[in-house]
Amino acid sequence: MSNTEHYDVAIIGAGMSGLAAGIRLAHFGKNVCIFERHNAVGGLNSFYSFNGRKYDVGLHAMTNYVPPGVKGTPLGKLLRQLRIKREELDLCSQKHSRIAFPGIDLTFSNEYALLESQVAEKFPSQIDGFQRLIKKIKTFDDVALEIEEVSAREMIAGYLSDPLLVEMLLCPLMFYGSAREQDMDFSQFVIMAKSIYLEGFARPYEGVRHVIRILLEKYRQAGGKRKMKCGVHKIQKEGNRVGRLQLDTGDEVTADHIISSIGSIETEKLYQEDTTIQKDPQMAPGVLSFVETITVFDHSPETFAWGDETIVFFNDSDKFTYACPTAEVDPRSGVICFPNNFEYGSRELAEGFLRVTCLANYDQWANLPENVYQETKRKWFDQVVKSAARFLPQPQLDLEKITVATDMFTPRTIHKFTGHLNGAVYGAPNKIKNGKTSLENLYLCGTDQGFLGIVGSMLSGISMANFHILQAGK
Repeated sequence: MSNTEHYDVAIIGAGMSGLAAGIRLAHFGKNVCIFERHNAVGGLNSFYSFNGRKYDVGLHAMTNYVPPGVKGTPLGKLLRQLRIKREELDLCSQKHSRIAFPGIDLTFSNEYALLESQVAEKFPSQIDGFQRLIKKIKTFDDVALEIEEVSAREMIAGYLSDPLLVEMLLCPLMFYGSAREQDMDFSQFVIMAKSIYLEGFARPYEGVRHVIRILLEKYRQAGGKRKMKCGVHKIQKEGNRVGRLQLDTGDEVTADHIISSIGSIETEKLYQEDTTIQKDPQMAPGVLSFVETITVFDHSPETFAWGDETIVFFNDSDKFTYACPTAEVDPRSGVICFPNNFEYGSRELAEGFLRVTCLANYDQWANLPENVYQETKRKWFDQVVKSAARFLPQPQLDLEKITVATDMFTPRTIHKFTGHLNGAVYGAPNKIKNGKTSLENLYLCGTDQGFLGIVGSMLSGISMANFHILQAGK
């Protein structure tokens, strides 16, 4: 016989948004429990151990960084809502980053003036339009829950006439947050532009596991419960509400409210017998996934001329193609991250790290036999690193001699540990910004609600908890 427990709120998924929602609700006395299918929290932003080393997954950098004392920003709101002291996060600012296209670069940092000066120098005919675009970004209400979608490319065309500058500005924003091929919803563009170009990058010295430890401790202190290796197998409806959650264990749970952080389509599949997923184009799953190579060196990249840049967004032609590739991987563009190259002060990471991320095709990876899968990983590892190296200074050294470890994850890895259809990192192209579903006590947060980045993901959980449960209960 199954056991039945009741909670004020049940949260599906222990990613960043689910944890943040749980903390916020527990602070206000809600009896809340998070149900997670795997044995690790963090979802898309977690870490794992392999051969004695800990590797970050997802986190290159936290966006939305601002210096202490800056008011009215997403980071400040996050800290207040979760009752986290700024110093607890141990945020270390980036040095500087770069957008690299053939024959032209744009360097930017956590000081917006640098990017503006780069645009003025390299695209002098565009600077007036660029400044007007930035003014539009600053005044646009990107967090409104009811807002009509507009093509970012169409909006940008009203300000910028040079297609190369448009491609260069879109490249980092798409790689760090677009679920839509070749374009973005303008509100998503604004969110990402603010978080990267007007605010900036930072990283805790210990990486994503430091953020996760803080969230888990805040959740524990507030009295929240969580059940690991205990996913939700099915949502049982009662009329237009959630009646019960059937767990993988066979147990059942009831709750007044349910928040799901696993994705809109993935959530609907839990309760729709005759799913409309394949019938409704608005419910199309995302197709944008990635591979990432991780190379560990025996010393810091600074010692061989790779010590100045934190992140490099590269593309090897004037046109940036942001789409699911036909092959396993598209190495023409990508993201290079040097975790060593943040302002850690007197501290240094024990080893050197190089991470390279490129677009990938889930279908090409999903059903490979294990031996073929491993061989395909080895092939693409070399090609991805070689492609990225074209956009870095060329030190005279043999990388193999100083490499002490490597690893790589693929869309298959992402699907296994997140459950996202197609291993889609940013979920479905069409976001549900108000978090509502067809069931009146079931709400969405996270990837498919629409706030982006690690800070945005946590704010999504907070906002949905506030809007649908705490404020509605007043």
